[in-house]
Amino acid sequence: MPTFLRTHLTALRMLLVMTVILGIAYPLLITGVSQAAFADKANGSIVKSGGQEVGSSLIGQNFNLPKKNPDDPNEEAQPDPKWFQPRFSAGGYDPKASGASNLGPNDEKLTQTVQDRRAAIAAFDGVDPASVPVDAVTASGSGLDPHISVAYAKEQVDRVAKARGVSADTLNQLIGKYTEDRSLGFLGQDGVNIVLLNKALSETK
Repeated sequence: MPTFLRTHLTALRMLLVMTVILGIAYPLLITGVSQAAFADKANGSIVKSGGQEVGSSLIGQNFNLPKKNPDDPNEEAQPDPKWFQPRFSAGGYDPKASGASNLGPNDEKLTQTVQDRRAAIAAFDGVDPASVPVDAVTASGSGLDPHISVAYAKEQVDRVAKARGVSADTLNQLIGKYTEDRSLGFLGQDGVNIVLLNKALSETK
């Protein structure tokens, strides 16, 4: 058999072997291990309420009032005072449109947007604009972050308590329950998972 033919056959055998190992066996092994040890996380950390899938604890979502005219694309959705509100999202919490606004800190448009958001949130929550946390007026880098700061969660307590007719103490206890520590104990800041917090809120009598 010519040398060049033996070389090509050897390469073909290696291709087939590596395809089986890395393209079939390894993915099946990792999938099996993840399903056995971390099934919830492997399947998207789905959040259910009343037996229905309502979201993922890994992806934030909006909690808005129903639009008066759903067919009007120009009508802006209004936040629902009965729910804790998330951060703003440049992509509208669309998993297919993850990303930030890409506007720099010196951009006039971003500066004006932040000022407008601060005024709107202060009026909505009934607080002093100076007390509105930074994360309340800015979007995360991914645009999908389900977490807000503890400060922003607590700022919303009085508004949610009034809208739902529940005590502020009950809401503060929920915030404490769904506050997650820093990653690895030292990266970032403590955060409150807004999806899990609102799920618990919906189940609070």
